[in-house]
Amino acid sequence: MRRKQLLPPWLLVVLFLSWSSAAPVPASSTTTTTTTLPGQMRRRRYYDSIFSLGDSYADTGNGPVVFGWHALASPVMRPPYGSTFFGRPTGRNCDGRLVIDFLAESLGLPLVPPFLQAQARHGTGSFRRGANFAVGGATALDASFFHRWDPPGGSVFPLNASLGVQLQWFQSLKRSLCATPKGCDRLLRRSLFFVGAFGANDYLLAMAATSLEQVGSLVPAVVRTISAAVERLIVEHGAATVVVPGVIPVGCAPPVLATFADPDPAGYDPRTGCLRSINEVATRHNALLQDGLRELRARHAAATVVYADFFGPVIDMVTSPAKVRRRRADALLRRTWAVQLQQARFLRRPRRQRVQGPVGSFVLGRRPPDGGSLPIRRRRLAERHNVAAAGKRGRRWW
Repeated sequence: MRRKQLLPPWLLVVLFLSWSSAAPVPASSTTTTTTTLPGQMRRRRYYDSIFSLGDSYADTGNGPVVFGWHALASPVMRPPYGSTFFGRPTGRNCDGRLVIDFLAESLGLPLVPPFLQAQARHGTGSFRRGANFAVGGATALDASFFHRWDPPGGSVFPLNASLGVQLQWFQSLKRSLCATPKGCDRLLRRSLFFVGAFGANDYLLAMAATSLEQVGSLVPAVVRTISAAVERLIVEHGAATVVVPGVIPVGCAPPVLATFADPDPAGYDPRTGCLRSINEVATRHNALLQDGLRELRARHAAATVVYADFFGPVIDMVTSPAKVRRRRADALLRRTWAVQLQQARFLRRPRRQRVQGPVGSFVLGRRPPDGGSLPIRRRRLAERHNVAAAGKRGRRWW
């Protein structure tokens, strides 16, 4: 496949995480992830807290803080982010809730507060029920690994919020949550750990800077890093239950399809329309990750290590979009006159030439800009939560 680098690596990651976090997790599809968890988790409150590490799939508000460290405006802190549930942007890379939100609700726990955002407001006392260390755009490998490909003058992307950094944040918080080994053991054995999904940003950054063959060679290192982090949580911190998601089919992401377009039709899967070679990287990642988790289970039989499939549900939505929601394309493209992913191309003039979409095409579970076509039940649910949030002074939606 001929590689086309039309976007800088950091912009590709931002565009990808903005699409990917919302697309695979509509309410109707969250059961795919949760059904692999132990049965007790669905019947009663089996855990007292959730601790989450990851990227945009789990970031509930840390990303804007990390962007702020570099005097950068976070792209997720403006509408339509947050519009379908919270009524305002919350720092999530989504227009509603994420998998981690649905998981917390299903366990009868409060939404997991973003560590960096909540720490400044409440100190450490607010994290007894869990904390979220995930940051949108985070990598499994250390950020310094990717800066070797920086152009002259350097780049701040990827930001320094890798899996190793997030583990350090967790360790610093742990000291304030429990004073004795016995207390820590009691707390963390009744906690659910969510690690991921890591890997997609590693491969995207590498794809924008090197060949696809070299990207494939990174897969074992990325998987080893994730497995080592999970083992560290079990051995050093006493984690008893860890959920580890795999990566989505990256070759189906619209920014990836636009940036790495293959002139050869054989480069696309005829069933999905996704890029074969890039999805093969994701498939290999998930296979090696599952092998690594099986080894961890063998070494630590007392711990429960669960693999969560993020790849399959997205493929299912791509091949059977009617299962999620049917929408006319023009309902979503009504306000996108000047939107274009690829650089160095002719840009349509705003309000002069509309983007045309095929009538009756499918869009994966997304909400029209005006919200007028939302099902009545979902619309009322969002309104009820917005009213409740506005009526309770000091209450925050994470």
